[in-house]
Amino acid sequence: MIMKKWFTLSVFALSGFAANAQEITQDRMSKADMIKLDFTALQAKKKLVKAKDALVLKAYQALIKKADSLLGFKPVSVMDKKDVPPSGNKHDYMSIAPYWWPDPSKPSGTPYIKRDGEINPEVQNFTDKVNMPALCENVYQLALAYYFSNDEKYAKHAANLVKVWFIDTATRMNPNLNYAQAVKGVIAGRAEGLIDTRHFIYLIDGLQLINASKNWGTDNQKAIKQWFSAFLIWMNTSKNGQAEMYAKNNHGVWFDAQNLAVALFVDSTEMANQIVTRAAGRLNKQMDNTGFFPLELARTTSLHYSAFIMNAFNIIATLSEKTTTNFWQVTTPNGNSYKKGIEALSPFLMKEKEWTGKEIRPFNYVDGYPLLLRAATKYGSNHYLEGIKKIGGDKSAAQLVNLL
Repeated sequence: MIMKKWFTLSVFALSGFAANAQEITQDRMSKADMIKLDFTALQAKKKLVKAKDALVLKAYQALIKKADSLLGFKPVSVMDKKDVPPSGNKHDYMSIAPYWWPDPSKPSGTPYIKRDGEINPEVQNFTDKVNMPALCENVYQLALAYYFSNDEKYAKHAANLVKVWFIDTATRMNPNLNYAQAVKGVIAGRAEGLIDTRHFIYLIDGLQLINASKNWGTDNQKAIKQWFSAFLIWMNTSKNGQAEMYAKNNHGVWFDAQNLAVALFVDSTEMANQIVTRAAGRLNKQMDNTGFFPLELARTTSLHYSAFIMNAFNIIATLSEKTTTNFWQVTTPNGNSYKKGIEALSPFLMKEKEWTGKEIRPFNYVDGYPLLLRAATKYGSNHYLEGIKKIGGDKSAAQLVNLL
């Protein structure tokens, strides 16, 4: 009965959602240029910060300023959403598919219809989808501020945010995504919903940075590992999780990236080795002989999705350094490799070539930073670093990427 009622809800008035977005996010969603951390590189940057080296000083000062503002970010939880999932339990995460809209030909608007690349502002009514990325990004930045400054106030606030979302009984999220990216009138939750929590990859980086803090402690570390262990089981055994595992486009790669980050965090090293091998298989099948991905080129925001899938592979490559396979150097039977993809895409990320594919929204060139930064360090080319500076312009010296 609960599910039927949810499916037959009337169409929401959409006009107010965009106006309420800042209120929903407390006007403090960080939108950081988040990059999967290379902890060896981070140690080197910390030495430069300590020496007050001009190469990193402006970026460090900007990070601390941002982290200070994030101290005002109040804890958020899955209990904050106004609407209740089909389960009747607010502890279950819920979101609606972003590219699905009410059918104007139907009085109720259901079943919803797809408009690829066009985001339905109604997604903001399900605040889990807004609050969870903000939480992950803010913990990431607070943890970095703690790491570089050794100031416990940043770790303390990050720890509090994590405890409210994941650990505290009254507010914790259940470790599943049964109702993620639902489509009204069609399905209560889709496999594609697993991509919502890709931000957990960066939150896990933050957790690793605050683990040494007196404001975190062994009890919290044990509790968060138990949560992610349960989530890892759900990812690999649930109907939606298994369906996403077999996705043939960027969703499958992001599943592997997230699965790998969680597996390594909870010390499932054998699983981690298997995930990297599976990801190499995806690279073999999904990339064409030019270094691009046809299923991403077919999208209405084709440059975005080309960078998006490569960012997932970038995360896998970084994490692979803790496994038996070095993904940076893998060449598949078809001759595909991560390096081949970077060499094909980077001229467009650095504005050296004009993208001719379909792109109905302006591309955010910051999305290319993780790819260019790691390509510079892993393949020994300063050309990629110059590309970042070119894109950043006058603001480049203060950008977070300089610390990562």
